[in-house]
Amino acid sequence: MNHLYKNIAMWLIIIATVVLMFNLISYKQPTTNKITFTDFIASVENGSVSEVTIQGNNISGKFEGEKPFVTYSPQYPDLINKLRSSGVRITAAPVVDSPSWGTIFVSWFPMILLIGVWIFFMRQMQGGGGKAMSFGKSKAKLLTEEQHKVTFADVAGIEEAKDELEEIVEFLRDPKKFTKLGGKIPKGVLLVGAPGTGKTLLAKAIAGEAGVPFFTISGSDFVEMFVGVGASRVRDLFMQGKKNAPCLIFIDEIDAVGRHRGAGLGGGHDEREQTLNQLLVEMDGFESNEGVIIIAATNRPDVLDPALLRPGRFDRNVVVSKPDVKGREAILKVHVSKSPLADDVKLDFIARGTPGFTGADLANLVNEAALLAARRGKDKIEMEEFDAAKDKLLMGTERRSMVITDEEKKNTAYHEAGHTLVARLIPDTDPIHKVSIIPRGMALGVTQQLPIDERHTYNTDYLLNNVAVLMGGRAAEELVLKHMTTGAGNDIERATEIARKMICEWGMSERLGPLAFGKKEEQIFLGRDIGQSRDFSEKTSMIIDAEMKDIVKKNYDRAYKLLETHLDELHDLAEALLEKESLDSVEIDAIIFGSAEEADVKEAKSTEADTSDGQETAAGKKPVKEKEKDGKGRGVNGRLGYIVD
Repeated sequence: MNHLYKNIAMWLIIIATVVLMFNLISYKQPTTNKITFTDFIASVENGSVSEVTIQGNNISGKFEGEKPFVTYSPQYPDLINKLRSSGVRITAAPVVDSPSWGTIFVSWFPMILLIGVWIFFMRQMQGGGGKAMSFGKSKAKLLTEEQHKVTFADVAGIEEAKDELEEIVEFLRDPKKFTKLGGKIPKGVLLVGAPGTGKTLLAKAIAGEAGVPFFTISGSDFVEMFVGVGASRVRDLFMQGKKNAPCLIFIDEIDAVGRHRGAGLGGGHDEREQTLNQLLVEMDGFESNEGVIIIAATNRPDVLDPALLRPGRFDRNVVVSKPDVKGREAILKVHVSKSPLADDVKLDFIARGTPGFTGADLANLVNEAALLAARRGKDKIEMEEFDAAKDKLLMGTERRSMVITDEEKKNTAYHEAGHTLVARLIPDTDPIHKVSIIPRGMALGVTQQLPIDERHTYNTDYLLNNVAVLMGGRAAEELVLKHMTTGAGNDIERATEIARKMICEWGMSERLGPLAFGKKEEQIFLGRDIGQSRDFSEKTSMIIDAEMKDIVKKNYDRAYKLLETHLDELHDLAEALLEKESLDSVEIDAIIFGSAEEADVKEAKSTEADTSDGQETAAGKKPVKEKEKDGKGRGVNGRLGYIVD
């Protein structure tokens, strides 16, 4: 931008100088042979003046010997008569004032302004390049060694992905170690993972470790309003890469330019497809780009063009997954390295209590805890701040200023108590972390089940138990308050969705068998967005509806009977919520079981009562008894806690 302003200032100075010189030359007055008016009158009287030119009060003329002169005349009424009587030839000329600086500026300002605006817009459209018409120049930034502030030591929790990329860095440092065995360096590495898992952080670490030129650019930087600019920028990017080979080029969010071709219907020109075609050619075409390694990141690999993903272009797909409990603890250690912690903070407890959190989520958790500690005037972050920050991220910010009637508050208390009691008494469910009737986010109350162990698959009993927990709120309302409210709307929607997936996607229906219903279609005109079409008969549709209703209804009855059997505990939980507004897992167990020693005995009895009636689940199986607990609970991978409104 400074270079742009310097160029504009230079052009304005040149234009102003030319205009000034033109005006000064045009209006230059002769200054030779200047005589006094007295000498002029004497010369006229003695007949030595041959001709004069009168221009206002300025008089110029010639003597008899063709010698020029100039003079200034005061108001002299008899001057013309005297000149005529002496036979002097008289010429009259109009008065022309010499232009001032203000006159010059006003007359030329519009032209100067237009020229300056034209130069400014040209520079803007050229992307700041130094040459005219440089629209097609790449916007890639070359990172210098001074900017390499991230190393592999700053990356934790994704060890497998880090190992894959460390191998590339090692190849760049010592290529003979691999080439002597016939190995070739990968041309491209695609980082795939959910948002916040650390794909861009890995790229920054590569830039800090590689020791070779590192170019970085975003996928959207290739696309421009002018046709052909994207392809031109791709060519220029690889041209810069060849000049600096060996080098690394990082393309962030490559799905912005690498989407599946064929989405541009209607006969129009698709600039993005032309850019993608050029990228395919540069990565693996007739011309080789030895020493130029492409690293790209995306969280939508499903929409990328197959030609982009084949070996020879992106040879490696590195999956950057969400961290497990050990990975989360390692990530927390990185993020708290610059924060003073109290002695009661145990990072392993925080890691076990945050399943499904990505690296970005954990960074946000530490930051929220630090802000909360500062707001409370503390010098160190305590475990209390981490718990409060976790609740804020999982359940939303408390809305204590929201006005709620006593009737709504009572209804919310029994609704959440129903969820809590069913979840605590039914085996093979995620442990209850906290229940609250303080409005958070969009909900009047929340019951949070927080899985601690990692679970990668779900069995039938686990899914049916979740449906029962979801229906526990509505069942408590009908059992105690004898009415239904809209507060169970989200619970019913989620329970129905679980039942539908069990039947249509996971084949968990004995009546329909292990079949999938509802074909997923990839609409090419929507850029391969997934839609679903109906590929089954009307009779099958009726059976699916009946099976879904059967699953939800049986588990609703299951939750209702369980609450009816433990009605006193339901009242105790609701009253405690009305009094304290929030209960944690220890307080919940104390209310339901009386003490920690009695918890196992009473829970075992509730398990027998839940299965003693011989009623089979919708999947045709009785619920299995709860396994022996190890004190760590059970959990699900990829979930930020199970929130029940």
